[in-house]
Amino acid sequence: MLRKEVTIAKTKKMTAAPAALLVQVANKFSSVVYVEQQEKQINAKSIMGVMTLKIFDGEVVTITANGEDEKEAVAEVEKLLTGEM
Repeated sequence: MLRKEVTIAKTKKMTAAPAALLVQVANKFSSVVYVEQQEKQINAKSIMGVMTLKIFDGEVVTITANGEDEKEAVAEVEKLLTGEM
Protein backbone atom coordinates (compact mmCIF):
# COMPACT_ATOMS: atom_id res chain seq x y z
CA MET A 1 0.00 0.00 0.00
CA LEU A 2 1.24 3.47 -0.92
CA ARG A 3 0.04 6.72 0.68
CA LYS A 4 0.91 10.28 -0.29
CA GLU A 5 -0.30 13.66 0.92
CA VAL A 6 -0.78 16.26 -1.80
CA THR A 7 -1.95 19.85 -1.91
CA ILE A 8 -4.77 20.62 -4.33
CA ALA A 9 -3.72 23.07 -7.06
CA LYS A 10 -4.95 26.62 -6.70
CA THR A 11 -6.92 26.24 -9.92
CA LYS A 12 -8.56 22.88 -9.07
CA LYS A 13 -12.07 22.63 -7.69
CA MET A 14 -13.94 19.36 -7.46
CA THR A 15 -16.81 20.25 -9.78
CA ALA A 16 -18.38 17.73 -12.16
CA ALA A 17 -15.72 17.88 -14.90
CA PRO A 18 -12.65 17.49 -12.63
CA ALA A 19 -14.46 14.79 -10.65
CA ALA A 20 -15.15 12.82 -13.84
CA LEU A 21 -11.52 13.22 -14.91
CA LEU A 22 -10.30 11.95 -11.52
CA VAL A 23 -12.51 8.87 -11.86
CA GLN A 24 -11.27 8.33 -15.41
CA VAL A 25 -7.63 8.53 -14.33
CA ALA A 26 -8.15 6.22 -11.34
CA ASN A 27 -9.93 3.64 -13.49
CA LYS A 28 -6.86 3.27 -15.73
CA PHE A 29 -5.23 1.25 -12.95
CA SER A 30 -5.94 -2.16 -11.47
CA SER A 31 -5.02 -0.91 -7.99
CA VAL A 32 -7.67 0.22 -5.55
CA VAL A 33 -7.35 4.02 -5.28
CA TYR A 34 -8.73 6.20 -2.51
CA VAL A 35 -8.71 9.91 -1.80
CA GLU A 36 -8.87 10.84 1.87
CA GLN A 37 -10.06 14.21 3.09
CA GLN A 38 -9.82 14.64 6.85
CA GLU A 39 -11.67 11.56 8.13
CA LYS A 40 -13.55 10.82 4.89
CA GLN A 41 -12.17 8.17 2.53
CA ILE A 42 -13.71 7.67 -0.92
CA ASN A 43 -13.06 5.27 -3.76
CA ALA A 44 -11.49 7.40 -6.52
CA LYS A 45 -13.07 5.09 -9.11
CA SER A 46 -16.59 6.04 -8.00
CA ILE A 47 -18.08 9.19 -9.52
CA MET A 48 -20.70 9.33 -6.76
CA GLY A 49 -18.01 9.09 -4.10
CA VAL A 50 -15.81 11.72 -5.71
CA MET A 51 -18.75 14.10 -6.08
CA THR A 52 -19.30 13.96 -2.30
CA LEU A 53 -15.87 15.43 -1.64
CA LYS A 54 -15.72 19.10 -0.78
CA ILE A 55 -12.17 19.76 -1.94
CA PHE A 56 -10.99 23.35 -2.10
CA ASP A 57 -7.92 25.01 -3.60
CA GLY A 58 -4.86 24.64 -1.40
CA GLU A 59 -6.35 21.85 0.72
CA VAL A 60 -4.23 18.81 1.62
CA VAL A 61 -5.64 15.36 0.83
CA THR A 62 -4.13 11.89 0.98
CA ILE A 63 -4.02 9.55 -2.01
CA THR A 64 -3.88 5.85 -1.16
CA ALA A 65 -3.42 3.02 -3.63
CA ASN A 66 -3.06 -0.71 -3.14
CA GLY A 67 -2.18 -3.11 -5.94
CA GLU A 68 0.42 -4.01 -8.50
CA ASP A 69 0.42 -0.58 -10.17
CA GLU A 70 -0.07 1.49 -6.99
CA LYS A 71 3.00 3.66 -7.59
CA GLU A 72 1.81 4.70 -11.03
CA ALA A 73 -1.76 5.23 -9.80
CA VAL A 74 -0.67 7.57 -6.99
CA ALA A 75 1.63 9.47 -9.36
CA GLU A 76 -1.12 10.02 -11.96
CA VAL A 77 -3.74 11.09 -9.43
CA GLU A 78 -1.19 13.39 -7.80
CA LYS A 79 -0.45 15.03 -11.17
CA LEU A 80 -4.14 15.62 -11.72
CA LEU A 81 -4.84 17.07 -8.28
CA THR A 82 -1.74 19.27 -8.19
CA GLY A 83 -2.37 20.74 -11.63
CA GLU A 84 0.54 19.05 -13.41
CA MET A 85 -1.84 17.23 -15.77
